[in-house]
Amino acid sequence: MASLPPTRLEHLLDLWSREPTIAGNVVEWRTEDQRPAHLVDFPPGLHPVLQAYLRQKGIRALYSHQGLSWKAAAAGKHAVIVTGTASGKTLCYNLPVLDLALRDPAARALFIFPTKALTQDQLQGLREAAGFAADATASAPLGVAVYDGDTPSADRPAIRRQARLILTNPDMLHTGILPHHTLWAEFFRNLRFVIIDEIHVYRGVFGSHVANVLRRLKRVAAFYGSWPQFILTSATIANPGDLATRLIEAPAEIIDQDGAPRGRRHFLLYNPPIVNPELGLRASSSSESIRLVGDLLDQGMQSLLFARARRTVELMLRSLSTNRGDNGDGALRSYRSGYLPRERRAIEAALRDGSARAVVATNALELGIDIGGMDAVLLVGYPGTIASTRQQAGRAGRKQGDALAVLVASASPLDQYLMHHPEYIFERSPEQALINPDNLLILLQHLRCAAFELPFKAGDTFGSLPASTLDSFLQFLTQTGELHASGPSYFWMADRYPADGVSLRSSSPMRFTLQSAEAAGPRVIGEVDYESAMWMVHPQAVYLHGGQVYEVQSLDLENKVAHLLPADVDYYTEPRKQVEIEKLSVLREAEVSGGKIGFGEVLVTTQVIGFRRLKWYTNENLGEGVLDLPPTQLRTTGYWLAVSEATVETLREAGAWKNDPNDYGPNWPMQRKLALLRDARTCQVCGQVEAGQPFHVHHKTPFRNFASYAQANHLDNLITLCPACHRQAEASVKMKSGLSGLMYVLHNLAPLFLMCDVGDLGALADPLSPLADKHPAVALYDLVPAGIGLAEAIFEMHASLMQRARELVAECPCTSGCPSCVGPAGPNGVGGKAETLALLNCLI
Repeated sequence: MASLPPTRLEHLLDLWSREPTIAGNVVEWRTEDQRPAHLVDFPPGLHPVLQAYLRQKGIRALYSHQGLSWKAAAAGKHAVIVTGTASGKTLCYNLPVLDLALRDPAARALFIFPTKALTQDQLQGLREAAGFAADATASAPLGVAVYDGDTPSADRPAIRRQARLILTNPDMLHTGILPHHTLWAEFFRNLRFVIIDEIHVYRGVFGSHVANVLRRLKRVAAFYGSWPQFILTSATIANPGDLATRLIEAPAEIIDQDGAPRGRRHFLLYNPPIVNPELGLRASSSSESIRLVGDLLDQGMQSLLFARARRTVELMLRSLSTNRGDNGDGALRSYRSGYLPRERRAIEAALRDGSARAVVATNALELGIDIGGMDAVLLVGYPGTIASTRQQAGRAGRKQGDALAVLVASASPLDQYLMHHPEYIFERSPEQALINPDNLLILLQHLRCAAFELPFKAGDTFGSLPASTLDSFLQFLTQTGELHASGPSYFWMADRYPADGVSLRSSSPMRFTLQSAEAAGPRVIGEVDYESAMWMVHPQAVYLHGGQVYEVQSLDLENKVAHLLPADVDYYTEPRKQVEIEKLSVLREAEVSGGKIGFGEVLVTTQVIGFRRLKWYTNENLGEGVLDLPPTQLRTTGYWLAVSEATVETLREAGAWKNDPNDYGPNWPMQRKLALLRDARTCQVCGQVEAGQPFHVHHKTPFRNFASYAQANHLDNLITLCPACHRQAEASVKMKSGLSGLMYVLHNLAPLFLMCDVGDLGALADPLSPLADKHPAVALYDLVPAGIGLAEAIFEMHASLMQRARELVAECPCTSGCPSCVGPAGPNGVGGKAETLALLNCLI
């Protein structure tokens, strides 16, 4: 019997395996064999109309996890379904909901999806099933409707009256449904099911907010006499049951036996080649991904590229279009937030019908939107979590054919760690999705919202919050004048509408409006929270929105408005920050090898002191600017590692400690005075003249790089700087010591184990840290007021994290430090790899 000809994918993989410039960069190649379906019969209790509908769709049996979900729902249990991408999770919740709706004309159900796009996608399937049921039973349609921010105001009253199955998102539930529950009385009175899809998205600040929205939902439903059943779905994470339980504050049965079939899948880990061995610099993940997708397109394979940032998406599309000679036929597209709904729907349709051959997207396409079967998916840099990696990779091969996924690593330490330890992607999911519904600021915001919705009475509860704690918070809100105590009840008294001032995506209620000055008049293009405004839309910042580049003209702190102008510049801006940290309380402490670790409350003061202009694509430094913005303060929780004096002495004797103060030698006072006179006491960077606060004299090449103080203090090596510019100059060479290198690697590596983004954690290294009684220390802290548990989790995993950090630094092929391990050396300094490795050896 003649063998079958190779498929396009097999042909491409054969070409890649024989091409040294590609095969030499593939560090891991895993192939998952085709998997048959595990089927079970329709449950005998399933409504005959639904059985007929499934058969009409060509479904003669259920996957095993769909059968188990039906059993859990029929038994009245809450359930969380944790199976792979495209495994048919939708039927797990649609079947019990539709079955109940057919049997009970009064029954209602609420579907909560994290994005509007996913809501619209799920609407079609529900409407199709509801229409079939109406035709089969010759009855009125079940009434399926979307109620979100895009729903026309004129349609909303009819939806509230008539719809039985409502699809929405957490934001609309928070601001548009719960505060107006009296308009939804009939719906809440008969609410039987609440579906919460993709719960792995609900982590960190967002998840902590959503947990409180669900507390409010259950409270309003109970007021109308209903206690709905919850069905949740999740991507693969380490704690789906725990996360589900914390979200709904009730036990949920875990269903994770995936019975769906799967075609053969190839998953490649691709590490771009090193282009500068001494500095450890690699080719960019973007350029290598564009090269690979070119081969995929040549083979006629439809491809999806996931990039982490909106700016990267736009730049990659531009580069890909240039390389391929885009003729404007829509074959090359981009997809991200900021596009209008009709644009996104058009791109989704083009993916389904095959006219879009390659789409560069952010994680907006990661969730379960039905976009057909991609031949290949390229992940441009590690997405940030194992769950997202598997979700994005799973977008390929959503049919039963062969599929390809390629993770193209960036130079970040986290990406490089995974290149050396692929088991973290393929063999386990170490991440915990963390939330803290009782975060003080978040909780108080939702208690205000809940009091607006319904008065609190004696004996009332709010989720699992202890009654005594709830009462103390209500008394506090009474003292602020927001609540009024009358007998045993608390009533909302403030004029404002509280939910409108609470963003679920941020812990800070304070927002800045972004206003663009255009020919037709000022136009609001968006908003950012207060903390983000300081570094994102400071004066002279370059801001990207909807494909347009803007330059910030001014930041009005009093009126909370950033004024922008459309701009055509070839650079972007990067803020320069100064951070100080203060210990407020110690909650936990432990002696460890080489020092002591602590966890407690900290006060972090951050000030944006300047910015750099960096050229697109090349990141060439085009210049710097100085800013005078007020500092912001964050009271949060932190982890710190204090290095013992014995460890410092051991490192000092080995020549591996560079954090001792410099002794600038006996000629330093005179040389400093001569430099100030030569430069006319004028900052040589920003041009300011000394007035009041003394200016500094800075060594261009660090003092420690010289054999003698005379060489280091030569006038040619000295420059006069104002304090702000001096801080920036010091920051540019700070990645030299082992302490700073340790901070860099821990900050970049910890998110792998925390299921969070690098941007969710702050980090600071200080040789005279107030956290450690003026001893050297490294600190990592939650970038959320009061914290959400990240720092405490780091405290608990300290030993494991040190071991992983040492592995990463030791395995990095660079000479003295690079972006993939301890951070790059400054332009005038050497790297801190050897010192960091010596320090880690003492800490393990």
